[in-house]
Amino acid sequence: MADSRRAESASPMSSRKAHMTWATRTMSRSLTSAGVFLKRQVWVWPIIAVVVLATIGLFVRGAIERTMKASLASELQTLLDVEVAMLRTWLGGQERNAESLANDTTTRDLVGQLLAGDAAAAEAARAGLVEAMGPALSSYDYDGFFVIDKSKTIIAGFDAAAIGRDDFIEDHAFDEFFSRALNGEVCVSRPLPSVLPLKDRRGHVRTGTPVMFAAAPIRDDNFQVVAALALRLRPQKEFTSILQLGQTGETGETYAFDAEGLMLSSSRFEEELILLGILADEPNARSILRVLVRDPGGDMTSGFRPDRRRIELPMTRMVAAAAEGEPGVDVEGYRDYRGVRVVGAWTWLPDYRFGVATEIDAAEAYRPLVILQRTHWALFALLVLMSIAIFVFTLKVARLRREAQEAAIEAQQLGQYRLENKLGAGAMGVVYKATHAMLRRPTAVKMLEPSKVSADAVAAFEREVQITSQLCHPNTVAIFDYGHTPEGLFYYAMEYLDGISLQELVERYGPQPVGRVVDLLRQICGSLYEAHSTGLVHRDIKPANIMLNRRGAEPDVVKVLDFGLVKVTDDGSPSGMAGTPLYMSPEAIQTPAGVDARSDLYAVGAVGYFLLTGRTVFEADSIDELIRKQVDDTPRAPSLTSGRKLPPELDDAILACLDKNRAKRPQTARELSLRLDRVPRDPEWGVEQADLWWNQHERGLTPTSRVGSPPTVKTDQQATIAHG
Repeated sequence: MADSRRAESASPMSSRKAHMTWATRTMSRSLTSAGVFLKRQVWVWPIIAVVVLATIGLFVRGAIERTMKASLASELQTLLDVEVAMLRTWLGGQERNAESLANDTTTRDLVGQLLAGDAAAAEAARAGLVEAMGPALSSYDYDGFFVIDKSKTIIAGFDAAAIGRDDFIEDHAFDEFFSRALNGEVCVSRPLPSVLPLKDRRGHVRTGTPVMFAAAPIRDDNFQVVAALALRLRPQKEFTSILQLGQTGETGETYAFDAEGLMLSSSRFEEELILLGILADEPNARSILRVLVRDPGGDMTSGFRPDRRRIELPMTRMVAAAAEGEPGVDVEGYRDYRGVRVVGAWTWLPDYRFGVATEIDAAEAYRPLVILQRTHWALFALLVLMSIAIFVFTLKVARLRREAQEAAIEAQQLGQYRLENKLGAGAMGVVYKATHAMLRRPTAVKMLEPSKVSADAVAAFEREVQITSQLCHPNTVAIFDYGHTPEGLFYYAMEYLDGISLQELVERYGPQPVGRVVDLLRQICGSLYEAHSTGLVHRDIKPANIMLNRRGAEPDVVKVLDFGLVKVTDDGSPSGMAGTPLYMSPEAIQTPAGVDARSDLYAVGAVGYFLLTGRTVFEADSIDELIRKQVDDTPRAPSLTSGRKLPPELDDAILACLDKNRAKRPQTARELSLRLDRVPRDPEWGVEQADLWWNQHERGLTPTSRVGSPPTVKTDQQATIAHG
């Protein structure tokens, strides 16, 4: 039967081989005939060359055009994201400055006197405000300030002539902005034409000078808004300078605009705009607040002139979309405010009531294609140049993406979380202390470092989050949130723990009391029992991965961390050696694919040993020697190592966990917990002693629980191993 099957299967194979041999010979004969023909008919070569070059040219041009459009869209969006990130950072700084000055005790007291006192007291309060604000305004380069009351009347400021005026609210933009501040919102205005007379760039005092304001509410002792502080700054300084960083190439520019299409920053084409009649021909003319971003209907740089007034012209496609709150990228091309065909990207910042766009002339953006169309003989040279250009584009996009990610971190804002300070870094990510924007809850945010973002890193990161979020035991660290930012930063938020690890506990305070060790080990068992019950093995239980905290007024609350090396026991996938050699079980070293819950219990015993003695179970001069001891040597009893009397029940429980044969260890974390319950109660440790310990620890004192000094543990033996 088997022979007949082999014969049947061999027959089709032989047939296919014979067919392939025939086809190869036929093709060879055809190519030989064609070669002879081409050798004889030399005139055919130019025709073939023209046809081949034309075909390649059309194909390559289409491929290059598609690639260029994709790269251009990515470059425009990335450049826009970087500009917006820098702008938001600066605007956020202005908001924080205004809020800080408005909440200053001196400011609040003087404003209270100004609102409550008589004329003489009010005048003294105004003078006091001017004196108090002077140093801060000078430090932050503000142009002035004023205070407005609930009736939107100026009641104090540097400009004495402005006091008592309320006519500026006749301007809708000013009225809307200061209403937000008086309603309790910290805000920064878009550039606006001043209603009050101010000095312009030439030193002339006039209205209409571009200004911006950072405003914050001033509250009384009952936390009620009684006035608003407005800090005045000139947008031509930092605001416009930030946007001018987006000027790329010969025609690329980045600018801001409002919902009516009024340009809120400076154009790079100001001299050209004067010649085109878009900008008034005046000394030191500036485009800020003077140019409407409208579509003239044709290219004015080529002689076209619209037949309507500029205010009657429609907004450009970009402004119309942005004003509707629709961010976008257009690489097919549209007319800008000069009527020139451009490509661009744009977005709208609703909290600041203006949009930002980055644009570049389409002729410049697609210049390589124009060159490709005009010359056919330079096709191959252009292909090389385009390959280099694409490579450069790729590098530039990657660089800009990294800069956008770094800008997001520097802005200290990650989604709904405001980053405060760096807590630590691991193999893949970095952990920051953060605060949720709405809940105001301290949180620990772990994010992938931008340089380590790959498909594998993201998959491992997501796996750690998904596994940890399945666990809800009070002694397991809780996961709150997971996501990624538009810049590609992956992060997850977990509960913030302000205690110390068990590693730090022993290194700083030495071996711990029996009662405390028993309590800590029982809490670790509780966390692991839940994990083991769901089919998970931690694989990296060690003192550094266990935090000790005071939570909800309860002392000595354990939190088990770092499920990054966790193994799903029933997934059937191969598993390499993983863990920390000082706390790895013999089977984790010899047969890492076969580790189970009892391997974690070995590590729990090793952690208990460390807590009781201040020493690890085995010590060695190298990892190789340490691993050999873990597999072959029998550990000494903790009481012998520590040199102090320990309950026999605790000695036995620790040594049972450290048994080389896992069948002789406690079989579950709950069994170990019950065994620890049989350890006699330690009269020297309880809730009162724990509270006292934490009080002393948090005040920087040396707690009284210290029973010995730990030896130095070699750091190379603490390293975590993770293979496969």
